[in-house]
Amino acid sequence: VQLQASGGGLVQTGGSLRLSCIASGGSLGFKVMGWYRQAPEKQRELVAQITSSGSSNYADSVKGRFTISRDNAKNTVYLQMNSLKPEDTAVYYCNTVPTRSTYWGQGTQVTVSS
Repeated sequence: VQLQASGGGLVQTGGSLRLSCIASGGSLGFKVMGWYRQAPEKQRELVAQITSSGSSNYADSVKGRFTISRDNAKNTVYLQMNSLKPEDTAVYYCNTVPTRSTYWGQGTQVTVSS
């Protein structure tokens, strides 16, 4: 399976972005999917996850601002990010939960200016 994240960009504080993660070469099926991010000089962290039935969980730092969703028919996972803050600046990736090393893609850069 290959996972391609897209939708990142440069946005001002308080702005919004919607990230997409499209899977090819296989089905997301019943996999728990997650959005991860890695800021410069920081470890990669899981910010949101969603089960195949749609149950979701969030890191405290994004709770109430980010919403994860998925369309199993389209093999796609989304991350709606609202009220963005400079500390949300990072490269965002999607992967399963727990991660599979072969599934990491290039990610998509999100930059929030103050």
